Amino acid sequence: MTTVTSLEEVKARQQKMWSSGDYGKIAWLTVPLADALCDAVDLRPGAKVLDVAGGTGHVALAAARRFCTVVGTDYVPGLLDAARRRAEAEALPVRFEEADAEDLPYPDDDYDYVLSAIGTMFAPDHARTAGELVRVCKPGGAIGTVNWTPTGFVGEMLKTVSAHVPPPPGVQPPTRWGTEEHQAELFGDRVSRLACTTAAITQRFLSSEQFADFFIENYGPTLKAAEAFENADREAFRSDLIALAERFNRADDGFLVCDWEYLVAVATKA
Repeated sequence: MTTVTSLEEVKARQQKMWSSGDYGKIAWLTVPLADALCDAVDLRPGAKVLDVAGGTGHVALAAARRFCTVVGTDYVPGLLDAARRRAEAEALPVRFEEADAEDLPYPDDDYDYVLSAIGTMFAPDHARTAGELVRVCKPGGAIGTVNWTPTGFVGEMLKTVSAHVPPPPGVQPPTRWGTEEHQAELFGDRVSRLACTTAAITQRFLSSEQFADFFIENYGPTLKAAEAFENADREAFRSDLIALAERFNRADDGFLVCDWEYLVAVATKA
């Protein structure tokens, strides 16, 4: 069984991973997920909103544009710096704070909405993270998440990474958050309602090769996987990413056009 100590070690390695590359460029691709999440929870102006594991601030900024009082969090200082620059550029009054999704520094029953888009799913301790999301939400408030599904494009990409660089024993795949069954298990009777829907975001690249190189250069999980290999193994990893892209490609003109499936889950705190 994985111990708390080992999960803390995993989290420390993850923090370094998400600090590598240039996640800001990857974030270009996921901006629409923030509006999808805000719409799904029916975000109301004037509400108090917490964005957990928010990276460069997509959800926090989207909520602020809806005239909410917003705190955005992440545990990677560099990502928070980027989020602050984005808020400043739009003159949006968002407060960004460093915080661990598994140990949020906020009181019980504090926020009307607790949100996370493709962020909390990567925390090693799923149950502890879900517990924190519930704890800081007000009774009757909404907990909303967007997560990549296991069988969608990004889920398959993460499986490809794991096939080349196996995760530590006992660590649950982050894409389990992308299933309604796991969401129901995590939140249990602490929520009175759980509604899940799947959707997809269309992505476009110059080619499958350009996609692979872009992610190896900029995305923490693929960058760190590639760095772990010698030349031949690195090329095999790149080839598998290209093959994945070709499998999902629905363009026939040399470009890459693919749909990335995600699950939107909205829970009401009991």
